[in-house]
Amino acid sequence: MSGAAPTHTAPALPVRWHRRVLSLAVPIVLANLTQPILGAVDTAVAGHLSDASYLGGVALGGLFFSFVFWGFGFLRMGTTGLVAQAWGAHDHAAMRDNVVRALLLALVIGIAVLLLQMPLIDYAIHTIGGSDAVQQQARLYCHARIWAAPLALANYVVLGWLLGTQRVKLALAVQVLINSVNIAAVLLYVYAFHWGIGGIGAATASADALGFVFGVALLWHQRPRGVAPLTRATLLDATALKRLLVLNRDIFLRTLCVIGSFGWFTHLGARQGDTVLAANALLLNFQTFMAFGLDGFAHAAEALVGAAIGARDRHAFRQAVKVTMLWSALGAIAFAFVYWSAGTWIIHSLTDQVAVRAAAQTYLPWAALSPVISVWGFLLDGVFIGATRTRELMVSMAISLAVFLAASWVLMPVQGNHGLWAAMMIFMAMRGVTLMRLLPRVANSIPQGVAAS
Repeated sequence: MSGAAPTHTAPALPVRWHRRVLSLAVPIVLANLTQPILGAVDTAVAGHLSDASYLGGVALGGLFFSFVFWGFGFLRMGTTGLVAQAWGAHDHAAMRDNVVRALLLALVIGIAVLLLQMPLIDYAIHTIGGSDAVQQQARLYCHARIWAAPLALANYVVLGWLLGTQRVKLALAVQVLINSVNIAAVLLYVYAFHWGIGGIGAATASADALGFVFGVALLWHQRPRGVAPLTRATLLDATALKRLLVLNRDIFLRTLCVIGSFGWFTHLGARQGDTVLAANALLLNFQTFMAFGLDGFAHAAEALVGAAIGARDRHAFRQAVKVTMLWSALGAIAFAFVYWSAGTWIIHSLTDQVAVRAAAQTYLPWAALSPVISVWGFLLDGVFIGATRTRELMVSMAISLAVFLAASWVLMPVQGNHGLWAAMMIFMAMRGVTLMRLLPRVANSIPQGVAAS
């Protein structure tokens, strides 16, 4: 290969990279899309119960777990970045050491969440707001779901390791198992056992528990062979622990900014009444479905960028960014088209409450516009996570949040919920703009790679 003339190798390189990206991204997209399908099932089940408070309760309860589980999403992201770089450097011991450290951290955090569940749930629901009926339903959902917290967080680590080692088909298998069990359990607990909103939360907890058992079995089966046994000194190595904690701290603060934006969005929606709150929650299913789908390319970027940096190959880094960005943009256009053309049908499928349907259709154009605005931030998040450039990621998100808060303060008093959605679009745009300005720093920090990468 190295002796081939450049005129022969160069045209084939983009084709090979497109295949490489798609072979990683497609299974991840399919795995990710099972998550919002589950959210849509939860929304549809709650939306067809007797009162709007059930749908609002699921929305508030789900937002609480965004604060708890999504807030600790650094367990997945940090694991992917560290493992991908070890994978690119062919350092199998580091791959194992990083995942074990992350699993221990996940279990410690999960146990702390269980111990603090009462004040956490009460504070979060009271802060977000909503009517008394909505808050009551949200508490039922949260208390039923939270018992699987340590296992749900450990599942993030398992997924991060699978993505970092580019075992995307196994990642798909884990996600499909968890979400299939979840959907079946929702239908069983709500319609057969009549557990109401608590049944929706209990179904998710049951699926997380089964997913943990399956995921740990996969880790053991896929463990690196031929490396020295893991010792306590290696596991507790100060330098490695410091790097893990610094990365996780930055990603945690970054994620808090994202959660804070959606929390503020939901809070301002709740101030406009239960109907607007429910309509916004319904349309956020559009946003979530799109985000999980496009994040498939971001996850592919994490794995490829991390491997390129581990191999010290700048050319591979640039190819990974270029090709994943192209496919992300095409995916965003496809989502926007579907939402614009079929959005009304989707709304009617998710709820039969007339007032909520009417309100959601009023604000549907924002959901249709969101993919083409949000895609750049999603993809670049993956690039910076794979590069473990988490400080830049944190700073970018903090700036975007500040702009969002200012925009909502200016626009919402004038244009109501339309102003709130406009502020959210500004937030999404700022995520992409700020990271794009920082991208050359990452490329220039990597040694020049060979052209045949």
